[in-house]
Amino acid sequence: MKEILTAWDGEAVLIRHDAQTGAVIIIGIHSSKFGPATGGTRLMKYNTVEDAIQDAQKLSSGMTYKFALADFPRGGGKAVIALSRDLLPEERHGLLMRYGSWIRQLNGYYYTGPDVGTTPEDMDVIATTGDPYVFSRTPANGGAGGSGEATGYGTYCGMKAVGAHLFGTRTLGGKKILVQGIGSVGRPLLGYLKSEGAEILISDVDERVANDYPEYAFVTPARVYQTPCDIFSPCALGGILNADTIPQLRCKAVVGAANNQLGTEADADFLARQNILYAPDFACNIGGALAITGMEAMGWSKQVAFEQVSRVEQTLTTIFTLADEQRINTHVAARNLVREKLNRIQ
Repeated sequence: MKEILTAWDGEAVLIRHDAQTGAVIIIGIHSSKFGPATGGTRLMKYNTVEDAIQDAQKLSSGMTYKFALADFPRGGGKAVIALSRDLLPEERHGLLMRYGSWIRQLNGYYYTGPDVGTTPEDMDVIATTGDPYVFSRTPANGGAGGSGEATGYGTYCGMKAVGAHLFGTRTLGGKKILVQGIGSVGRPLLGYLKSEGAEILISDVDERVANDYPEYAFVTPARVYQTPCDIFSPCALGGILNADTIPQLRCKAVVGAANNQLGTEADADFLARQNILYAPDFACNIGGALAITGMEAMGWSKQVAFEQVSRVEQTLTTIFTLADEQRINTHVAARNLVREKLNRIQ
């Protein structure tokens, strides 16, 4: 574990064991240079505590990159609640209440919202003890609700940048787009794509999703990487672009909302060698964090929030141009932009 902690370039990893449930709560604080560390709370099972720590670290780093690229005054943080077993509803409620108390004790060092395994309703519970450091509560409890719509919109804007760069048009009409993961982000993304007349394919580990969207061709998880398309859009969990899957891809570009899509840094070069344009995930999936934090912390209207999210298109255009000019992959180009922004802050 010492190697995991010392190899990371972040500020702090905070760890607490919840004796009542056996859960381990990990908060990764990657950077507070731009502002208070902010990120979602992920609640799920992990094989080991070390795996959970590394996930918190990677996710926290990604939040720094997102906010830096958007020039938004927040730092990168992420919380992981690693479960060792299924919890009864009352156990889960108590765990979230205790977690909220810890966030309040941090006194603004870390702000949180929903992520995989948590919802705005969970934020209501966490805010009971963690207010005012909890975003994305339900509207009935003074929050802006879920972040999925804004994240889906940002991903859609990213696809328009890819369209302009690859196909010479921002219009996605007629383009075959395969969305992997039809959840809180994938569902609103489908709506934006449908409005442009894209040819939509969907895939999900829950194959019952096909019944919800009979108008779209359903691709089984076993065939998702081999299916020809113009744009492949991973909107589920990360790590899916790796040495096993990249050779199978039959797409021209990857533009998705999932965090940490690359299995390793080297996989960005692998994609480039396959002539697949990769839109770095941390440039695409800022929408939810930007919109919700902007509305709740800065008083933006929903219209202003979505106008800010639309800047994803220009950010990606800049990244693609830099990558072409410097003959580097798009992931490196985006990371270089982040470093430049962070280096300007003393």
